[in-house]
Amino acid sequence: MDEKKRVLLGMSGGTDSSVAAMLLQEAGYEVTGVTFRFYELNGSVEYLEDARHLAERLGIEHITYDARHIFREKIITYFVDEYMAGHTPVPCTLCNNYLKWPLLAQLADEMGIYHLATGHYVRKMYLDGKYYIIPGMDGDKDQSFFLWGLKQDVLKRMLLPMGEMTKPYARAYASERGFMKAATKKDSLGVCFCPMDYRTFLRQYLASNSLNATLAKGRFIDEKGTFIAWHEGYPFYTIGQRRGLGIDLNRAVFVKEVRPSENEIVLASLQALEKTEMWLKDWNIVDECQLLDRKDIIVKIRYRKQKNFCTVNIDGEGLLHVRLHEPLTAVAPGQAAAFYRKDGLLLGGGIITGSK
Repeated sequence: MDEKKRVLLGMSGGTDSSVAAMLLQEAGYEVTGVTFRFYELNGSVEYLEDARHLAERLGIEHITYDARHIFREKIITYFVDEYMAGHTPVPCTLCNNYLKWPLLAQLADEMGIYHLATGHYVRKMYLDGKYYIIPGMDGDKDQSFFLWGLKQDVLKRMLLPMGEMTKPYARAYASERGFMKAATKKDSLGVCFCPMDYRTFLRQYLASNSLNATLAKGRFIDEKGTFIAWHEGYPFYTIGQRRGLGIDLNRAVFVKEVRPSENEIVLASLQALEKTEMWLKDWNIVDECQLLDRKDIIVKIRYRKQKNFCTVNIDGEGLLHVRLHEPLTAVAPGQAAAFYRKDGLLLGGGIITGSK
């Protein structure tokens, strides 16, 4: 078979990658599935068996790749270090841009396979000599926000079979083909290694690494430095947080600032959290002409339900300077920011290092 018809598909054992395997096979591709062992919540390996079983039914080759050590080193350690620095980490963004897709490409190269695929709900576009990610048809499942760091060498090889599909249709498609387990799998929620509450994971991690002594109760203070109440330890709070503070002041207050060295959390009104400028490090831009010094760029710092217009340029220190056209709240160091054209073209992104 022509090497251009071979594809290495990341198979998580879930609905999306399972349907992607079916679609690619129907389109005439010779599919090889790989399931990466990144993290196994409570030691469960059911996802491995599900992926193997699906591959067997489809008659496609399937392999597993144990990446738990590198995941722990690159993602989990980063995640913990960021919270201990008082930042808000973005593990799914780092994993996609710097681990999952590059590892998929590396493995494909070793196997002599050209195309790369996953079950992401995104599409791609070729424009003026560059490949871009664009949102998938299903607005509720669009995952473009997490892929701003991918380079052209990966983008040009990507096949994205789920981009034109909605999640309900994907479930129906799997059901009609008799793959009932794939059709009824629950969606994964949140970060894979702490899907519900990062605080429990952080406590357990620090305790298992003999670092729990770094956690101590500290002071909630107002913007003037006046003591309000005691908190459980600064890593357990993020900028913009309102719920779970454990205090009742008869007025709404939000985390404005996290001060690790003093173990203090500054609380303020929502208005006090408004920012009009941001600076980004570790940024990636597909084409600077499409992004810099334009007034119609959309920036998102959250996966869903948020977008603001902005103007972007590069400052004298090599950081991306983002000037927001309207104030934005809950801008935190460590968060990701992704840039879009009004038509949805993903132009790039970076990691927030400061704001005002």
